[in-house]
Amino acid sequence: MAAEVQLSSNMRKALLVLNCVILSIGNCGGPLVMRLYFVLGGERIWFSSWLETVGWPLILVPLIITYMHRRTKQDSHAKLFFMKPPLFVASAVIGVLTGFDDYLYAYGVAKLPVSTSALIVASQLAFTAAFAFLLVKQKFTSYSVNAIFLLSIGAGVLALHTSSDRPTNESNKEYYLGFVMTLAAAALYGFILPLVELTYKKTKQAITYSLVMEIQMVMCFFATVFCTVGMLVNNDFQAISREAKEYELGEAKYYLVVVWNGIIWQCFFLVSIGVIFSASSLVCGIVITVLLPVTEILAVIFFREKFQAEKGVSLALSLWGFVSYFYGEIKDSKKKKNPTSETELPQTVNP
Repeated sequence: MAAEVQLSSNMRKALLVLNCVILSIGNCGGPLVMRLYFVLGGERIWFSSWLETVGWPLILVPLIITYMHRRTKQDSHAKLFFMKPPLFVASAVIGVLTGFDDYLYAYGVAKLPVSTSALIVASQLAFTAAFAFLLVKQKFTSYSVNAIFLLSIGAGVLALHTSSDRPTNESNKEYYLGFVMTLAAAALYGFILPLVELTYKKTKQAITYSLVMEIQMVMCFFATVFCTVGMLVNNDFQAISREAKEYELGEAKYYLVVVWNGIIWQCFFLVSIGVIFSASSLVCGIVITVLLPVTEILAVIFFREKFQAEKGVSLALSLWGFVSYFYGEIKDSKKKKNPTSETELPQTVNP
């Protein structure tokens, strides 16, 4: 039994590492490819948000592989899908919220430089921590409170001083609306991550990785349906062929950018809930935040974006907040593994 527990623990750690690696690709590559679409002539925000989850059929590949593996062991008794109706409904609701979040984020990326939007998205960790406290009773420490404060200040610095990096032919109103929409996207996704974790905890069936993939497929399907409605209302489908012909890189590369947009974002969404399954919603928020400097550097290199002093201050505050939070988590983890005394209260506050 101990060997099985150890194997399960090792497998969970291996899944966590693999998910974090793929999440890095999606988290850094997704904003860059999306911005590439807008910078070189793309204008359809609903279409761009639709691309974030339209790659959901890719999840069928690992689901079919795991099903065939079960068939070799269980013959005809192997189930094709594990999801029960209550979990399906919950996943569908989260999917609709994800679709709305996709639109908010795509609007921000369309109006803001990647280096700016990435710094705003860093505030997601603060929202994730707050909603995790409310939904899944995640405990606050002095370190997590400090992290939330620093991330909030970092976003405030950007709000007050970064209009100088406003793209040409864009009004101040559009720029600040993009800022607000990106902040709203960070807040909503900070709510979605703990909501997924709460769904895991409340469901009355065993949570396996196959079930996690089913949940993600349903979420992305309903997010895609939500964005499809937006595209139909906005006549985006009719505009795609015209936009492709006018794209600066040419029609063929337009569709190449579009396809990779869908693939890279699917990497992000699939493994984000994989990280929640292997660890927690807060760990997922931490990984997304720690990749911030990488996205910043890539945006400056590929898009020649300005990196003013206020962005440097915001980046430093964001990283300081991350280090504070991560240090607190390490101390808390060590404390749980090595209690100092049996006579102490079961829950002690970190100094």
